[in-house]
Amino acid sequence: MISHFLKLEWKQYFRSSHWQKGIALKIIMGFFVLYFLVTFLAIGIGGYFILKKEFPDQDPLQIVNSYLLFAILADLIFRYLMQKLPIMNIKPMLILPIKKGKLVHYVLGKSAFSAFNILGLFFYIPFSIVLIKEGYNTAGVLGWLFTMILIIQSSNFLNFLINKNNKALIAIVAILLALIGLQNFGYLDVVGFGGEIFNFIYDNPIYSLVGVIVLAFLYKLNFSQLKTHVYLDEAVKTKVEEAKSADLSWANKLGDVAPFIKNDIRLIWRNKRTKTVFLMSFLFLFYGLIFFTSDKYSEMPAMLMFASLFITGGFTLNYGQFIPAWDSAHYKLLMSQSFRYRKFLESKWLLMVIMTAVLYVLSFPYLYFGIDIFLMITAGAIFNIGFNSLFLLFAGSFNRKRIDLTKGGFGNTQGTSATQFLIIIPLMVLPMLLFWVFNKFVGHNSGFIVVAAIGIISLLLRNYAMDFIEKRYIKEKYIMINAFGKEA
Repeated sequence: MISHFLKLEWKQYFRSSHWQKGIALKIIMGFFVLYFLVTFLAIGIGGYFILKKEFPDQDPLQIVNSYLLFAILADLIFRYLMQKLPIMNIKPMLILPIKKGKLVHYVLGKSAFSAFNILGLFFYIPFSIVLIKEGYNTAGVLGWLFTMILIIQSSNFLNFLINKNNKALIAIVAILLALIGLQNFGYLDVVGFGGEIFNFIYDNPIYSLVGVIVLAFLYKLNFSQLKTHVYLDEAVKTKVEEAKSADLSWANKLGDVAPFIKNDIRLIWRNKRTKTVFLMSFLFLFYGLIFFTSDKYSEMPAMLMFASLFITGGFTLNYGQFIPAWDSAHYKLLMSQSFRYRKFLESKWLLMVIMTAVLYVLSFPYLYFGIDIFLMITAGAIFNIGFNSLFLLFAGSFNRKRIDLTKGGFGNTQGTSATQFLIIIPLMVLPMLLFWVFNKFVGHNSGFIVVAAIGIISLLLRNYAMDFIEKRYIKEKYIMINAFGKEA
């Protein structure tokens, strides 16, 4: 039966219009996946020797164990925002004499082989092999590896239980931030505590079997939950939900763009993909911790500029690159209304500016790393507000791909085209290059000044830029209407 399900999905995938329309994009995405697999594999093989060289007085396994608790929580957050349950087309199966349990077991079993679960194994398995070759206790290493595999699978099934609960996400983020705060301010040795847990499993591999009980429990909960929904009447009945409307009267103060701002806020919060982009923008606030806490990046100022742009530009970069495709489902209706196109564009621009400003305020704790780092973040914020927001609006006039907002973010390439890859050059490479050139050949502060100056000049020229962008959108109006009217 399982082989039959796999054959059906294989035929469905390769016979769909998606396969033939997006084969080039799938090849590009395949290269990205391959890149990450090779990267994790390289870290898994070389990680032990890198840690041994950098920290000769410490045990590499204990160092890894010390930070696994943070990694597990971060993985849960990432899964919540990106991962979705891989479902097969169940509706046609419900009229056939197939046991509901088999369908549910197949769906859950398929989720165990998702990219989220496989990627980590490219680190843990080679790292374990290196440990055994370096003389570590084989039983202990295998018990530790078995525990990590069980944790990966448990996170997979836990994510499906909490995936639609925003309170669960807030709780996990709060726990992670609290643990980081307790560690950094010296109130609790979280690193040491987490290390002791996994060191104990290495010393006593029999306790890895506790993970089997946890995994079986989570699997059972998922099975029970899904089985209650695998019925024909559930599949065909119309879902009725009580309409809820937030009070957005405050937006009226924004003038003529207020109706568009309200629509954008509702669109962002009511749809999976836009909500993912919105929530992910706050996670990008922590992107700087990867670069600013590492000494090796202090000699790579261009990479520090890269991080600074992402800290405040998470929303602008991810939301802006798909303008106006977010509105593709109702673009015909929008274009039939009597309004000036300029107001529609200004609402998008204002939304990106407001979010960048909010993220900039939230980035104030980076003052802890020094005034130079914060000046870099400030320059990045000005560049995002001035140049990037306007350039993304202009680039949007080339978008021709419809987006289904009900689908999740990870692995969803709807709306993606060559445009998204080309705009990376002026958005990220330009400020990094300018910062590097002026920082190296003129002086340290000149790098900040030049990047910020481009943002300020762009703001001063905003009206001229908006006039040009508006004309471009009007010229392409009917081409875009036709393109967005086609099925994705």
